[in-house]
Order: sequence, then structure tokens, then C-alpha cells
Amino acid sequence: MPRRRQALLLPGRNYSVQGPLLMYTHVALQSRGAHTYPIVWNDVDRLAADAQTLIEGVCEQTEAVLDRVHNDDPPLLVGKSIGTAASVLAAHHGLPAIWFTPLLQHYPIVQALRRSTAPFLLIGGTADPAWNNALAKELPGEVCEIPGADHGLFIRGRPLVESAHALADVIEVVEAFIDTAVWPRHG
Repeated sequence: MPRRRQALLLPGRNYSVQGPLLMYTHVALQSRGAHTYPIVWNDVDRLAADAQTLIEGVCEQTEAVLDRVHNDDPPLLVGKSIGTAASVLAAHHGLPAIWFTPLLQHYPIVQALRRSTAPFLLIGGTADPAWNNALAKELPGEVCEIPGADHGLFIRGRPLVESAHALADVIEVVEAFIDTAVWPRHG
């Protein structure tokens, strides 16, 4: 019996699952037969109060959905910004993940990424204060870095088409990661 592909979409504080990074990833997942579970954070302003509250709140809300969907096929976690606090769950449960603009300034998130055993992809921009190039490269996951991109992965002060090209590059990396590391295609 074929396994059921599943993914949880974990938005940012001001970046819903309709934002282009998560929306295009959602479409990529569905085109590969995955059932997706978009999450809407409860009391998002309280979540962002401090690092500990953020991690506990994101993990608690993600775990509630994870408990309903986790069967024989571990789901892929796809998070943006505060959604990357679920890296603690990914490490604990051995779940693959895609982390857009991860909050690498929070020690528990970095520690979770260090002990992760499942494949993960980190995507960030060099103009994002939450991004740390050297740290990202020492972690065991794959890294996609966008020169000049901020926390929204926009390249400010440049023609908008450059941000669109960066988005296309990111989605190409995301699809390759899904096809090779998460759900490899067998000949």
C-alpha cells in the first residue's frame, strides 16, 4: 500500500501560508500528491513575546496538528520565520523540514537543528538579521542563501524582478530538495 505524503505548513508572524514562499511550496507539494495542513497560529502576538514562549507555543500548536496526521509516513514540516521554532519537534520526531528564514539567533532552534537526524533545508538571505551564514553552513542540513535578501527574501533597493528571480531560484531548490531528500523518485 502506498504511503501517504503529508506536510504541515507553518507560517511566520506576518507571513501567512498565502505568502509566495509557502504558497509555491504548497503547490509543489500538492503536485507530488501530498496532503497539506496549513496552520494558523493562535494568539500570534503572545507567541512572539520571547524565545521560550515562541518555541513552546509553536511546538504546542504544531504538535496538536501533528498528532492528528502522523501515521506511518512522517510528515514534512515547512516553516517560515517563527514557524521554524518547530525545528525542536522536527529534531525530536526525526521529521524532514524546509525552513524559510530560520531564527538562527535563538539557541534552542540552533541546537535542535544540530541534533536533527532527518534531512532539512535552510533558506535565508544575507540582509536578514536572523540569518547567520557561517552558522547555517556548519549545521547538518542543506543551505540556500540569497545574496542581498531580507527576512521576506526580498532584495530591497533593486528592481523588483531581482526578487522574483530569487523566488524562482528558491522554489527550484525547494522542489529539488523534496524530490531528492524527502520523497525521492524511484526509477
